[in-house]
Amino acid sequence: MGERAAGAAGLRVALSTLDGPLRFLLLSSFLIPLGSFMVLPFMSVFLHERLGMGLGTVGFVLAVASLVQFSGGIVGGALADRIGLRRTMLWALLIRTAGFAGLLLALRWPPLAVGALVLTCCGAALYLPANKAYLVHGVDDERRPAFLSAGNAALNAGMAVGPLIAGPFVLSSPGWLFVAVTALFVLVTAGHARLPRSGGQEQSGGPTSERGLLAGVAVLPFAANVLAFYLYFHFQHFLAVYAVERASSAFYSLVLLLCFTLVIVVQPLASGLIRRMSYTRALTVGFMGLAAGLAVLAIGTPPALLAGGALITLGDIVLFLKNDLEALRRSPRSDAVVFGQQRLAAGLGACASGALGGQLYGLTEHTGNTNWFWLLGAAQCLLLPPVLLALRARTPKHPHPHDDEGALIPHDTDGRVPGR
Repeated sequence: MGERAAGAAGLRVALSTLDGPLRFLLLSSFLIPLGSFMVLPFMSVFLHERLGMGLGTVGFVLAVASLVQFSGGIVGGALADRIGLRRTMLWALLIRTAGFAGLLLALRWPPLAVGALVLTCCGAALYLPANKAYLVHGVDDERRPAFLSAGNAALNAGMAVGPLIAGPFVLSSPGWLFVAVTALFVLVTAGHARLPRSGGQEQSGGPTSERGLLAGVAVLPFAANVLAFYLYFHFQHFLAVYAVERASSAFYSLVLLLCFTLVIVVQPLASGLIRRMSYTRALTVGFMGLAAGLAVLAIGTPPALLAGGALITLGDIVLFLKNDLEALRRSPRSDAVVFGQQRLAAGLGACASGALGGQLYGLTEHTGNTNWFWLLGAAQCLLLPPVLLALRARTPKHPHPHDDEGALIPHDTDGRVPGR
């Protein structure tokens, strides 16, 4: 209780320093996923049932979309470094608005749906690194977990509410749904146009902006993010099909609501504890949570869907925040570039999950027992993370200064980049 109370007090103190533009950015961090998750969580069902795509094809489409949405973040980070955070966010929102308008047009011409989906993912790729960097630029290390957790809480709140609103309409009345989402993005884009261009929040053309996209990458947090997103997106990509078969789209929305509520409540309160947690322990706790959750999903009952989703969420709360914090600590690059690199890692993992997971889910569906899909995912959660710990054990504690290609990263004995 004392740890939780201290965490809540520290969170309140840290967030009390937010000014008007950053408060709007947190509001946008709710509204943007609210609109997006009125559509995106149901895309596997929409493509499969409404447009008649096979599950193998759906898995491939989701893999490409995930690769673009996450891996494109490295381009978003570099673009923010070059043209500034506000301008990058504006371009990203314009692209994403066009994508949702394209989904509306796809109701008349279905092949357009794939291109429109990829376009929305391009906008997301450009937006998030600039958003996170705008939020934490100039913030000291002690307050960064609170600021990132507040952004994640707003993000997950929108992700929780979106499916609840859209669940009854995504298959029955998708046209009106796409119109509403497009209108919401137009309003959010207009608000971003009024954000300050300077005042200590804008980065552009910094000293590292001419370096390669992967120069200075924090290798272990990057690899851990690849693996974490690969395993987590077994749940994200395929729970919709699995849950709708066993319950309903409304119950699937309830599972998402529980997961997002846990992130909203738990991650900000636990952010200080996660910051102080050793990296090895964080990886162990996180991947064990994913393993337990995927195994519970294999039971297939409605209570198991809720419990499995909760366990997976608790695991990713630790993994995703700790990996971002470690990457910021270890890399000499700007915040936007670091977040972009981590998004690239996320995209590689999500893409692999969609491509391999789609084939595996289709195979288990043909055998008549999709429960095995989740058990195989749980087994990977136990077998693959030790490779990361072996990588950590082989990482030198006192590396030489990095060369021009950023092959090595300078840090002191606790892994922290000097001067950050």
